[in-house]
Amino acid sequence: MQGKSRDMRERINASLKEAMKAKDAPRLSTLRLINAAIKDQDIALRGEGVETGVSDEQILSILAKMIKQRQESASTYEEAGRLELAEKERAEIKVIEEFLPRQLSDDEIAQAVSEAMDEVGASSIRDMGRVMGLLKARYAGRMDFARAGAAVKGRLK
Repeated sequence: MQGKSRDMRERINASLKEAMKAKDAPRLSTLRLINAAIKDQDIALRGEGVETGVSDEQILSILAKMIKQRQESASTYEEAGRLELAEKERAEIKVIEEFLPRQLSDDEIAQAVSEAMDEVGASSIRDMGRVMGLLKARYAGRMDFARAGAAVKGRLK
């Protein structure tokens, strides 16, 4: 196990133990889902011959994906008038977000987009993939890539 990846795992497991002691069932359920997603990725990596397990960066990516899924579910539930289910999804998002670094503000996203576009030499919409790839590599778990994508697209017309 890589030293750094243990940090995220240890934080998640410590929170899981705290939730068990506090008998906080909703939080415990979400933390178990996080652990299951990480273990699934560990197993997939082992199948590819990677024995070190999931890195912190990969855990951040897993968490960001889990948040995106819950945001989409919450929107779907709201449209269907199932507000109690939408609230459950939002509560899970809050638990998952505890393990993510501080999210970049709109101004910080604009600055990061400018820097990435300059670095890549982006001049047309065809360069969007390269810019987004660079942003995802640098800001996994810290940036809303939908907003960043819109900012890139707006500047590359």
